[in-house]
Amino acid sequence: MSGPAIQVLIVEDDRDTREMLEHFLELEGFAVRTAANGEAALATLRSGDRPCVILLDLMMPVMNGWQFRAAQTQDPAFAAIPVVVVTAAGSRTEIPTIAADGWLPKPVDLERLLETVRPFCGRH
Repeated sequence: MSGPAIQVLIVEDDRDTREMLEHFLELEGFAVRTAANGEAALATLRSGDRPCVILLDLMMPVMNGWQFRAAQTQDPAFAAIPVVVVTAAGSRTEIPTIAADGWLPKPVDLERLLETVRPFCGRH
């Protein structure tokens, strides 16, 4: 019997994208939690296990990715959790500055997703 699965938090308002990423990562052995916006993601962080990485969309209703990241970095309990931005918004140079540990363009290349997530999640 193996230990608990490595957890990833997906913050994405598009249901189809969120469910596709969740399903793929679960097939790869990750435990996945999801949130439809930054506010829901903060509630998820406050209520549960610490993820090894957060996959963060930028353009969302209620609380967008920039607002979430600002709140996350101001909370000592969550500030050190790595964030990978997943966005369809142009190139990085066209996106307002956000401190991120990685970037993935949409549509997401699933092999690249694994290559990006695994280093943050130990020997997975």
